[in-house]
Amino acid sequence: MLAVTAAAAVLPMAAPSTAGADTTADLRVESYVLPAGAAIPSLEELHSAEGRERLRRTATAAEPGAALAQETVGPAASSAPLSRHPSGSPPADATTGVQQRAALGPTATAPEPARTMTYDECVKGLGSDKKFYVKSRFAVCNGASFLQTWTRNGQPVGTSMFNVRAVGTIAKNSRTITFQYYFTDFTTAGTTGAATMPITTKATIPQSWPSGARYTRGGSMPGTKTFTQLKAQRTFKDTVTAKPGQGSGSADLLFAVYEPAISYSPPAPWKLSGALGGKLFMLAPRWDAASYLANSTGGGTPAKKGAATFSYVPTLTYSAKAGAEERGVAQHIKTAFTVPQDTKPYMSAKKVPGQSAKDPLHRLVNKTRKDDNRKAAVKQCKRYWGANYTQGGKLECDEYPFATTYEGAAEADHDSEAKKFNFSVKPIPAAENLAGGNILRSFYAKNRIIDGMDDGFLVKIRS
Repeated sequence: MLAVTAAAAVLPMAAPSTAGADTTADLRVESYVLPAGAAIPSLEELHSAEGRERLRRTATAAEPGAALAQETVGPAASSAPLSRHPSGSPPADATTGVQQRAALGPTATAPEPARTMTYDECVKGLGSDKKFYVKSRFAVCNGASFLQTWTRNGQPVGTSMFNVRAVGTIAKNSRTITFQYYFTDFTTAGTTGAATMPITTKATIPQSWPSGARYTRGGSMPGTKTFTQLKAQRTFKDTVTAKPGQGSGSADLLFAVYEPAISYSPPAPWKLSGALGGKLFMLAPRWDAASYLANSTGGGTPAKKGAATFSYVPTLTYSAKAGAEERGVAQHIKTAFTVPQDTKPYMSAKKVPGQSAKDPLHRLVNKTRKDDNRKAAVKQCKRYWGANYTQGGKLECDEYPFATTYEGAAEADHDSEAKKFNFSVKPIPAAENLAGGNILRSFYAKNRIIDGMDDGFLVKIRS
């Protein structure tokens, strides 16, 4: 999310006292961008060649260039390389989901996704090696550590550093995304000129799909502030709002890339050394006004219809724990994930989707194709368990992938490249099948899952 321009470096507070006396000294600022929270070598350690090499290896191991979260979907996913590593995610407690649903009565439902995130949650979620933390598709954060080593004739004489973390959140049924920036952990050691270093913070939206979209910006972005000023003020806000009517299709879909940048440059006699890698982090916001999702009319105010999300695949969690209303569904999916050869219909190379960000499920809204999926599933239930597989209505034919996804049982009838029989069916108790369906429908609604290949979701089973 944090981009660093190629000219970025560090402006000293004041040149070392030796600079004026020795005009032949080679004074350089070596800059490094590391994962927020990564271990930073001390000035004493940097005095050794081994310490300097360890710092370079750490910086090299960090993904260079522009990067998006691995879980990004939609047009933005092909606009820049995806992270090689999964984003941080909140720990899931299987019993919590069961308790939340039980408290709501007999109609099972998915939990409400998080829409807030504290600074401490962001720090914990990123840890020492994550570039992104996705608490939900309405609450995300990322960040980086900016380290500068000040050298004289190739030998380190000082270090300075600071961390930047940015938290993006979206209120329910809102078209405004709020980005809160946190500048923290300012430190210096030895001889540096960091105190008066001007640091410029900007944020642009370099790409939109469709192109030409306009956005309303607000907040309190810092512009250019010195190292000392940012250390005192610490936090700033940026807001981005997109009006409806700018998107494509009946769902009024608008996708974009949000790209902040941190830049700084050293004054004479200091010279910049080391490649910063250019753009480092980006986020992928999305706006829609789909008729099948909440706030499709704006409550009578057309200018407010629809809402924003981040284009990351969310995860639907089912519980296989005793007492869970959807237990039969969860156990069926777990078998399809772990021992697909034991599922029906038989397929030698069966591998059902929905288990990784590279192979998610995609929501299907079209009624005819959903009906086709259900008919294809029922056909297999009758094939393997007989015409009376329902046992007088006690059981229902459960299918995975779900009938409400493009990957459902009739996928091969609509897509010539799809593998036939790459799905699983099983008769399960009707009440548990109903609970699983209710959870799925509420998950679609609460996470604003849109129809088609520009969105997706995963499934996880808790035991």
